[in-house]
Amino acid sequence: MPLSELQERVLAVLSKNRSSESHLAGAGAIHSAKDSLRYSGDIDLFHDREVVVAASFAKDRETLEQAGFGIEVLLSQPGFIRARIRSEDQGGVLLDWAHDSAWRFMPTVTVEKLGHVLHPVDLAVNKVLALGGRDEPRDWVDILYLDRRFISLGALVWAAVGKDPGLNPRMLLDLLQRKGKIHQRDLERLQFAEPLVLDELQLQWKRSLDEADRFIRSRPPGEAGRLYLSEKGFFFAPQPGDSYQLHAPEPGGVMPRLGSSSESLFESPELREQLEQFFGRPLGDRE
Repeated sequence: MPLSELQERVLAVLSKNRSSESHLAGAGAIHSAKDSLRYSGDIDLFHDREVVVAASFAKDRETLEQAGFGIEVLLSQPGFIRARIRSEDQGGVLLDWAHDSAWRFMPTVTVEKLGHVLHPVDLAVNKVLALGGRDEPRDWVDILYLDRRFISLGALVWAAVGKDPGLNPRMLLDLLQRKGKIHQRDLERLQFAEPLVLDELQLQWKRSLDEADRFIRSRPPGEAGRLYLSEKGFFFAPQPGDSYQLHAPEPGGVMPRLGSSSESLFESPELREQLEQFFGRPLGDRE
């Protein structure tokens, strides 16, 4: 976001309860670094199976109450629970426990004081798919942030259809081209770490869409739905002549190996540094 002080406290208390099946996701994960772009009004905890949601909420509720927090359940239904977590000295924060597909590109990563978190590439792919299906200014701003900080829009559009077989890259890009009709009042409803200039965001959006269009036209159709992995292990949008390996989504995600090496991405110092910069805090040990 950056995270508020209360959100930091709540997540730190709950971090021990997180797992690959119950992990931090959404804007709270995307903007967890202190130098990030915007504040999020809630925290999303995603679960690979619907039956895990209720059990996860019960465990988290007990943990929070033992830590002195109050909990007000606002909505409870199969696969989704929303509650307000209250602190006597800092007000409240919204938490959502929700079911989400386990079909993803990468395993979760463990992050200090956050626990298991959805990998940035899956956070980014999910945002692209979300904006394709709805018209939320916060999604648009988040994608621009991810495009600048982590991976290009073209590479995300190309890969995202691997998580939604009803789409192809051209269809998804066409949906995105209809977005971005944002007004100043839309930005004013969001909370940012620093003021944003709407004209600059719209120019960035046009450039990103144009670059994504050129990228999609340049790629072999048979590679759609996959991420491109560079020789150094970074996800990127290759240009003609670049070497790469393809990476597809699987249930739970899979950690690729670097070329013919036995070294996984998690063991790469460069990749760990990239993730730590993205989240703004050290990674935990791989479980």
